Amino acid sequence: MPRYFRVHGLELAGALLVVLCAAWFFAGLTHTYAHPVIGWVPLPVGAALAGIACLRAARDQRLDAGTRRFWRHLSVASAFFTAGSVSNAVDAVGGAMPSQRIGPVTVALYLAVLGLVIWALLRLPSWQRSRADWIRFGLDACMVLVTLGALVWHLSLRDHDRWMAQTGSAGPMLAIMLSAFVGVATFVKVGFAGAGRLDRQAIHILAVGASIAASLGGMSPFISDYVHLSSSLLAVPVAALTINLAAARQWSNGDRTPATRRVSQRISVLPYAAVAITDVLLLSTGTGDATETTTMQIAAVVLTALVVVRQILALRDNQRLVDELRDYQTKLTHQATHDSLTGLANRSRMEQHLAQLLGERGRFHVALLDLDDFKTVNDRLGHHVGDLLIGVTGRRLTEVVGGRGSVSRLGGDEFTIVIPDGGDVEVLLRKVIRAVGAPAELAGHTVVTAASVGVTTTRPGDVPAELLRRADVAMYAAKNAGGNAWHWFDAAMDRAADAEARLAAELRRAPAEGQLTVLYQPIVTLPGGSPIGAEVLLRWRHPEHGLLGPDAFIPLAENNGSIVEIGDWVLREAVRQSVDWRRRLGDRAPGRISVNVSARQLEDPHFVDRVAALLTGNDVEPDRLMLEVTETAVLAADLAVAQLHRLKALGVRIALDDFGTGHSSLSLLLDCPVDVLKVDKSFVSGATAGQAGEIIVRNLIGFTSDFAIDAVAEGVETEAQAAQLSEAGYQFAQGYLFGRPMTAAALEDLFTNRVPTGAAAA
Repeated sequence: MPRYFRVHGLELAGALLVVLCAAWFFAGLTHTYAHPVIGWVPLPVGAALAGIACLRAARDQRLDAGTRRFWRHLSVASAFFTAGSVSNAVDAVGGAMPSQRIGPVTVALYLAVLGLVIWALLRLPSWQRSRADWIRFGLDACMVLVTLGALVWHLSLRDHDRWMAQTGSAGPMLAIMLSAFVGVATFVKVGFAGAGRLDRQAIHILAVGASIAASLGGMSPFISDYVHLSSSLLAVPVAALTINLAAARQWSNGDRTPATRRVSQRISVLPYAAVAITDVLLLSTGTGDATETTTMQIAAVVLTALVVVRQILALRDNQRLVDELRDYQTKLTHQATHDSLTGLANRSRMEQHLAQLLGERGRFHVALLDLDDFKTVNDRLGHHVGDLLIGVTGRRLTEVVGGRGSVSRLGGDEFTIVIPDGGDVEVLLRKVIRAVGAPAELAGHTVVTAASVGVTTTRPGDVPAELLRRADVAMYAAKNAGGNAWHWFDAAMDRAADAEARLAAELRRAPAEGQLTVLYQPIVTLPGGSPIGAEVLLRWRHPEHGLLGPDAFIPLAENNGSIVEIGDWVLREAVRQSVDWRRRLGDRAPGRISVNVSARQLEDPHFVDRVAALLTGNDVEPDRLMLEVTETAVLAADLAVAQLHRLKALGVRIALDDFGTGHSSLSLLLDCPVDVLKVDKSFVSGATAGQAGEIIVRNLIGFTSDFAIDAVAEGVETEAQAAQLSEAGYQFAQGYLFGRPMTAAALEDLFTNRVPTGAAAA
């Protein structure tokens, strides 16, 4: 109990003073006090208690600076309130006889209190409003002032001549009451609009208290016969108690963040209520008192003018909001129909445009453009460079096409061009290919790309989806032909696409139906041609098409994802055969079996776990297995480098296949755990195997030795090539000179008999 009084003592004392003052006041209605000054003693005490409560809140370090400043202002206002109540008591009982007179000092002090409170409210952080907000607030305050002035005059002051004569004038009381109601209006406005971190319930308490105190102060004319009493005996303690309670509420809650209020969408009824009240007063005055009627008419006209001004401001605000909403709607529509990266029309807008053109039954062409090797740009230089390339491509297409068509972006690196019939389409496409293929300086990199374009012409009964499908088929035909070109759609492409789809479906069933088989190509030493290992080469024994090489079906497997299952089958077959050879042939078995791994397999996060389980389950030494990956596979799979490091940690050897044909071969040697580098056959026996190829081959062997990497020359077809490679320093080779792809039995004979191959065999 002592702690309760210590925490809540100020509020309890204030409440007790209100009870004492109310008892004194109501008892005075039936009893004339000999010493009326006694009834005035609690008033300054209550105001002083309110000031102490405000000081306690202002010194609370848990509160932010703006909230503490508010309570400091209220503590100053409480000091003026204390002085005003003392001055009010002097006016009432300081003379020879009790009086209800309110002197100018008292009026000034009470008005100072109201002014300080309103100023404190308006300085709260959240009251950062526009000029229009301030104008509306001023108009609302004027409406409150005029309406309440008319109401108080009509109901309280106009017929109380005796009280007006006794107090000298109704002006001071009217000024105090009107100011109090303006304060109430301010409290309400701030309370609903939010007031920084000031406790919202504290504002509500202050608003209710100010309203009750102002109403009690308006009772003065009704107690004019009781000169020893004053409405201040009730109004002042109530006002002091509410300040006390509000400060206590803030102090109890500390810096607790006020709950967010929903913004009210209701129309303000204040202007209409003010006009309605004044009209009722005007009608109730009748015509008996010309002065009263004129006063009410003036009040009604003033209020009507204020309402008109406020409504004009509201209409302007509404129009501004409508304009903003229209602009926002336009912006949303543009965002919904245009690509954010290039500003071009997006797929949705393009399909609408195609539907509109098809509805007009006109003839036109649709070209679908796809950038060649765009993924490589993203992987090598980063997605930000890829985005820059997309932006540059969009601008170049727009410049080339101009008014001869419309350009849109489907997504990724795909664009469409809608070309009206009548012009030379191929001339335009030639310019498009040339513009897109021009070098671009992007973020410090010189990027050179190319485009594959598929073109189709409208047919009767076309829909947008069918147009895009045909253009897409033609685009892939251009890409499969080497890219950097355009290709017109023809019906044969559909037939080829259908055949490819059937082949892809049959490929999914091939492992389960036993249609897959493997061949082996020996890897030999130089010079001499003695076999040391073999590369596993996959073949498909198709029931209709016969034996198919990997070029015929591996791309299909990559596209439909079946390459993961097929790759696992090849690994299991290679490990099974290696175990069988090791068990039967011992030291004469092939020392190392090499298996190709695709980008899709490297993307599979469980791939390494399956390899580890396969090796452990068959009791195979990890270094007897070599996995071959291409530069393209490493760049295409985000997890590739990490996966290769995990495989290396298992003890599996890693070979980088087709070396020299990609975009970043040397950098891959720094990132990837490479054991073997397989020099592409194009440098050994292909079209580039002339002087330039010889220089490349000769220099490659130098830095592979520095990196402690073995080098295998692929595609060796002649004895002269083998001799040249051996002279350059190559110790390992592979190619038709040493053996074409052969069955497991043929390779076993090769190793069992240790038959030299190539020149040594001759």
